[in-house]
Amino acid sequence: MNLRFFADHCIPNSIIASLREAGHEVLRLRDHLPTDAEDSLVISKAQELDAILLSLNGDFADIVMYPPARYKGIIALQVKNHPEILPQLVIRLKNYLSAHPDMNHYHGKLFTVSVHRIRVRG
Repeated sequence: MNLRFFADHCIPNSIIASLREAGHEVLRLRDHLPTDAEDSLVISKAQELDAILLSLNGDFADIVMYPPARYKGIIALQVKNHPEILPQLVIRLKNYLSAHPDMNHYHGKLFTVSVHRIRVRG
């Protein structure tokens, strides 16, 4: 089963292309909302599209503002001003997605992806 993602405006095209090459559906924010849309609209659109939100925006990793249980899934890539680690993050993420190909696995959870680990909350 392929996964469906809603990529926030901050997700580079290289990550979108890599996930698509792996067989996943990736919907881009700019095709559905203005790129300066409020975070609340972004997460609502992900829900409406029945997609896992994929973002570099640290706000979505805030479980008080965005309780994971309310959403189809949130994946927050932790770059911390080091874009050179993006290729390593993508490899870690793709390996995890390959091992967990069911959309239900992501429902109600927050995944923070760093170079060294993926932390799951929810």
